[in-house]
This record gives sequence, C-alpha cells and structure tokens, in this order.
Amino acid sequence: MLRLDRYLSNTTSLTRSQARQVLRGGRVTVDGETVKQGATQIPLDARVTLDGVPVAPPLPRYYMLNKPPGVVCATRDPSQRTVLDLFDVAGRSRLHIAGRLDIDTTGLVLITDDGQWSHRITAPSKHCRKCYLVTLAEPLGAEQASRLAAGLMLRGESRPTRPASVERLSANKLRLTISEGRYHQVKRMFAALGNRVVELHRESIGDLHLDQSLEPGTYRPLLPQEIALF
Repeated sequence: MLRLDRYLSNTTSLTRSQARQVLRGGRVTVDGETVKQGATQIPLDARVTLDGVPVAPPLPRYYMLNKPPGVVCATRDPSQRTVLDLFDVAGRSRLHIAGRLDIDTTGLVLITDDGQWSHRITAPSKHCRKCYLVTLAEPLGAEQASRLAAGLMLRGESRPTRPASVERLSANKLRLTISEGRYHQVKRMFAALGNRVVELHRESIGDLHLDQSLEPGTYRPLLPQEIALF
C-alpha cells in the first residue's frame, strides 16, 4: 500500500504538494472512483488515472555505483557528502544502500528502493559473499593467511569470523572474500593479525561484479540479469 499523493509523485513529474492540488481538483481516479485525499492508501496495482490518462505504477530501481573515497555511505549526513548526493535521479530520497562501505573504502555499492531485494543481500542469514582488493601496510605471512581462512576472533566479539578466502596478489596485496558484514570487518580482521589496511576496494557482491567502465563517482542501472542474481 502507498499514499496516493506519494504514488503520484513517484510516477509523474508532480511534487507531493502539486499532487495534493490535482487531487483536490478532482482530477484523479482510483479504480474508476474520484479520490481527493492524498492520504488515501492504495495498492500498487490500483488503476490510477490523472485527467483520464492512466498512470503507471512505480517500478523499483536498482543501481551500481563505483564509490570514490571521501564519500559517506548514508542517505543523508549534515556535514559529509553522501553516496546519494552523487545521484541525479528523480526521487533519490527514496533510495537506500544495500551494503555500506567505510568513507575511505572504494568500489561497488548497490543502491535501490526495493527493500526485499536489498534484504536478500544484507541479511546476516544470507551469508552473501563480498570480494575486496586489500593493500596492507606489511606483507601477509602464511600463518596469517591460514588464520583468515580458518576464522579468527575480533576484539569485542563472542564468536569467530566465518572462514575467508585469500588470494595472494603480491607481498602486500591480496583478494579477500568474506561472507558476512560485521562493523569495519575487513580492517578489524587484519588489525587482529597485527597488520593494517592501507587501501580497500570492493570488487563484487555475490556474483555481481563492479562494471570496470564506471569511473569513480559514477553509476548505472543494473541489467535485468544482474538484478536476478539476488
């Protein structure tokens, strides 16, 4: 269910206040009946017309963003630039983030207004894989890599991390895949090993990989086959 004035602002170029004006003017019907109250709750499959012209129901939106450093993964922030500030789309305030990154972490962020879809990505019970390129201050030793693969205790936690996959790329660089999303998890994992993350870049979520043609700070809609991955 959705408020009728919000439904109209979602599906037309009308603002919420303009939608209420056209409603008061008797220009809107719902399933053949004139409705004048913006607070009226209607199902998304209702037949809505404006001046006799059918209004299509709002479709969910799905985007991938190549997050640059220095941008906060939040819908709003009083002092920092947010990922939604990078979006030039109508109704961006209705979008939310499906899996956040730290302010200095770069790479793949998914943005949507489909709550059920994002839940399938972020719910802890789903164990959705996230793959990162990690640059470390110190070389990663074999024993440290084994501890990552086995799972290790983090400060303040009551259970170890789930086993991680480690692919060495160089002495100080690796590809790390984890299947949970604890607070600052990757940085805390390496801190627990006495090391420090210098750079962190998310390459993929599940089977969805960041489009390499996207410059930092740019985004594109997901393709139907990409949406269907979750």
